[in-house]
Amino acid sequence: MTVTDGDPVERLKRVADIDVEAFNARVRDEADAVLDHVEAGTFDNEQTTTGLEYEFYAVDRETGHLRRIPRALLGCVGFDRELGLHNAELNSAVHPFTGRGIDAVRAEVTGKVEALQRRAAEDGIRVVSDGMWTIGPAESETDDYLTEATHEEGLTLGINVSNGVRYHGFASVGDDRMIGSEIDVPGARIDADSAGPVSLTTSIQPHYQPRRAADLPRYHRIATRLAGPLLALAVNSPFLPPELYDAPGPDRDLLVADGYAEHRVPVYEQMMNPSGRDRKVKFPRDFDSLEAAVDRIASDPTLVPAEIESEGRFDGEFVHFRHKHGSYWRWVRPVFDGATEASASARIEFRPIPGQPTIPDAVAILAAFGGAMRGVAERDHPVLDLPWERAEENFYAAARDGLDADMTWITADGTETTRTADLYGDLFAAATDGLESHGCTTDRIAAALYPLRSRVETGRTPASWKRSAVDVALDGGATPAEAIRTAQRTYIDLQRQTLYDESLADWPAPETVAPN
Repeated sequence: MTVTDGDPVERLKRVADIDVEAFNARVRDEADAVLDHVEAGTFDNEQTTTGLEYEFYAVDRETGHLRRIPRALLGCVGFDRELGLHNAELNSAVHPFTGRGIDAVRAEVTGKVEALQRRAAEDGIRVVSDGMWTIGPAESETDDYLTEATHEEGLTLGINVSNGVRYHGFASVGDDRMIGSEIDVPGARIDADSAGPVSLTTSIQPHYQPRRAADLPRYHRIATRLAGPLLALAVNSPFLPPELYDAPGPDRDLLVADGYAEHRVPVYEQMMNPSGRDRKVKFPRDFDSLEAAVDRIASDPTLVPAEIESEGRFDGEFVHFRHKHGSYWRWVRPVFDGATEASASARIEFRPIPGQPTIPDAVAILAAFGGAMRGVAERDHPVLDLPWERAEENFYAAARDGLDADMTWITADGTETTRTADLYGDLFAAATDGLESHGCTTDRIAAALYPLRSRVETGRTPASWKRSAVDVALDGGATPAEAIRTAQRTYIDLQRQTLYDESLADWPAPETVAPN
């Protein structure tokens, strides 16, 4: 039996009838198969590779209101559905992690997004690269759009959630596997019984695949030490849609100083962690072996069990393990898959980063992440000795305060520092070393890292740019709700002009931009 046939209610009922213990037993058997392949060297490769997952949401080209994406648009090359009906996800091909490989990722993403934009324009739609949308649909209230659901035969189906068993099953399959039911952040509380509110958020997810699968524990450790500093550079969701704030609405201090710089982190964690259970969305602890990594995935609480046919792929040998991995929502996680044995992949998936203002900004994150992964590993950088607890503190501080966060780093000479300039000077040096080791030229490295160096030098992240835009609008007499919408429309308009070839570093200060 598969879980892809029939209408959603029937499919969910079949899932609800699956024996969870039998499913978990299959996952554990398949986990042993994964480890057998690791030991045999199946997941090893001749070169280090990279790739990028890139999520978007759709808006009306004229008004900026959120729009659903017609299913026909998801037939565009490279795109697939995501959780919300307004979402689309692009998965790049796998490329060598070299200068030209990074260029190839950028060229591929640019070409596919440009083609999608041209096709979407025929429907009056534009897709947006961002951390969180703040202008809801024109035809319904934002809260209703996010939380509306039908309840049939004890099952919950989010109205604006994509028609996939896994998306609806998070809320429907068994009381002990229920997702969270509320989001509680400064100034706002959202209650829901479906996964709909998670569709507020969009992200980019760089991948890094080392040559040897056995090195994955070391690279996972590095990625968790990079998570806070790279998130602080990338923060891009300082506001919720204004209708979601508690009455009488947010004040200036909440919008420009007191809220999260990156709301995606608390929204995702609070909505997708099962009530009264171990958290599934969280900052992951280190693991010392691949056996431990595989076991963590296999033993993670099951949300939506399945009975799946392998369809003849290589990773069909562990198809239930891969299904279990689909709800292993750590901010950094190992991935094992591959359509064929020759393309088998054991990689690190880096999940903290929100969508960015432009494609060059997103590629800069990919380059810095991959370069620093190699640079830290190759130089046996002392930041490897940063205690896990400090790395976790860095991550959540970055989500709250962006570049203003108090973060701890250990520099190449072994000095512990909390100074922002020292932290990023050392991180960029490690990234430069790693990129050079991967064959990048000096000019290509400078161009790749420029968008991020500019953020450190100016203190301007995507989130702080948005906050400044709201501040300007408030000074001009706008209400907080009007200010959020004005800032968002300005962001979308500037992105339209710069998406493919420029970066946030090239954007004008908000006070110099005419309001939309």
